[in-house]
This record gives sequence, C-alpha cells and structure tokens, in this order.
Amino acid sequence: MDLSYCVVNTNGRELLLACLDAIRVHGPDDLESEVLVVDNASDDGSAEAVEAWNTGPDGLGDRLRLLRRDAREGKAALDTLLMREARGELCLLLNEDSELRPGAVRALVESVDGDPAAGAAGAQLVDPAGRPQPCAWRLPGPGSALAGALFLHRRLVTESGGDRVREVGWVQSAAMLVRRRAADAVGYLDPEFFVYSDETDFAKRLHDAGWRILYVPGAIAVHHEQLATDAAARDRRVVEFHRGRDRYLRKHHGGTVAVALRPLLALPYAVRAVAATVLPGHDARLYALHARQALRPNRGEGLREAAAAYNAALSRRA
Repeated sequence: MDLSYCVVNTNGRELLLACLDAIRVHGPDDLESEVLVVDNASDDGSAEAVEAWNTGPDGLGDRLRLLRRDAREGKAALDTLLMREARGELCLLLNEDSELRPGAVRALVESVDGDPAAGAAGAQLVDPAGRPQPCAWRLPGPGSALAGALFLHRRLVTESGGDRVREVGWVQSAAMLVRRRAADAVGYLDPEFFVYSDETDFAKRLHDAGWRILYVPGAIAVHHEQLATDAAARDRRVVEFHRGRDRYLRKHHGGTVAVALRPLLALPYAVRAVAATVLPGHDARLYALHARQALRPNRGEGLREAAAAYNAALSRRA
C-alpha cells in the first residue's frame, strides 16, 4: 500500500470529522491508501461519530480503521501505535485538528519520493484565517537557546517560510509525512515524551541515522490548534512543553548542558512578562509561568498527570 493516514484524536469530535472529510476530498485517487484513527479514550462521542460518518454516504468503508483506547496515552506512543499498525510505505501523521488543503498530500508524497534520503517531510501549517504558522526549526541546542535569548529566534532558528522544498532540523507533527522504513530503523517515537518535543527527538534520531527532514511549503494544512484554545489546560501545557524540551536537551546534549541553558531559555519569557505589565493584550502571568518552568522544568503537573488522573477516574467508574 502506498499511504496510510494516521490520525490521533482526543476529544476533538467535530475537528476530527473535518479532518476526515479533507482526507476524503483531497487525497489523491491514484494512491492506494488507508485511514487509521486512534481515539484516545475520548468522552465526547468521537469514536461513535467516526463510526456513523464512515457508514454514511461520504464514508470510506473498509479503508478506515478505528482503534479505540480505553485509557489516555501520550501522542508519541499513539503515533507509534498507528505507524506500527499501518500498511502504507508512507505514513501521514495528522492531529485531529489538522485539515489538509488541496494538493497537500501530493506535494508531500512527491517530495519524499523524489529524495531517497528523506525520512520525513512537514507541511506548511496555517491558522484558520490562512496565516502561515512557524512549523519548521533548527534542532534545539546552545545556539538556538542563545538566539532566543537575543530575540533572534525568528531569523536564526525558524526555518519555515519561502517557496522551496528544503532540508530543516525538525517539523511539527500536526501534518508530517514519514517514511515508515525510516521510522522503524530508529525505533519510532520515544514514549517518554508525552507530548511536545516528541517529533523533535524523532527528527534528531532520523538525522543521526542519515535521514533528511524536509519542509514542503507547497503542502498546506490548516492547524486549528485545539490544545491552544483549551484555556483550562493552559498551565498544564506550559509545564509539559518545558518538561519535553528539557528531556530533549538532556537526552541529546547531556544534563550539564541542559541545566546550563535554563537561564537563557527563561530570559526571553521574563522580559516579555515585564513588558506585558504595560502592553495591552499580553498576558504577563503566562509569560512568567513560562519563565519559571524554563528555570525549573520538572516542577508542577502537566498533561501526563492530567491523563493519569483521568485514567484513574475511569478505573474507579469501571
């Protein structure tokens, strides 16, 4: 089989159905493909909605497989599950809040097919209004931390933008095409990353194994940023973000470097927190939280702990 669409969903019913509609409408007809959806113990009727959609006139029938999880897991573990279950030579990883635009799949597939050393390729993500979002970057390390502290991140670290396919450090996994053979060679994604920095670590290991990561600006996907609009989970997301980045730095640069970089990583957030006290429309508390977590990334409770609490509640009800 040519291509497996691999979609992870957690309580994103309506966005998930829009994602599946986009796959159905914009997926190239000449590619033999399947669609795998893993439902991450949702309680919003997502799994039932997919089943109803798939039996309707616009459904995909036997081309779609729904994998139900009875407990919440991290995204890295679920992306790995999907790729291990997939039959396609290529796997297009998608969040439930990602919506492919016309020509996106073709552009990604042709870029990877045209480069035998390409292990993965990322789409250009845009917000619902069509504005491009940063979605490709240099790999994290001392240089990127210094650039961020000097407020040169957009110029020296962000690698998305422009109109040509090129090699980059890493791409966001909200719409990332992966050569399954490459993923298998490096052991897929590391489940120790619950969410955030999981695709960064994956890209680093692909690079180390001799594979290339491509940014494909001609492949457009709308990213609705479901997590970013969930105010109740905001603080937990901040905790998980800095925890993941620290884990990445420890894994690939060592504990001494990871600790030494914390003040550099915290500095731009601290500056923004101070500025936000006088600038309208900016959240000083959020910037301050980022600064504290950058300095002490293992403090507080993140999305992993929220999932554990949810799973414990499920067990008690069972």
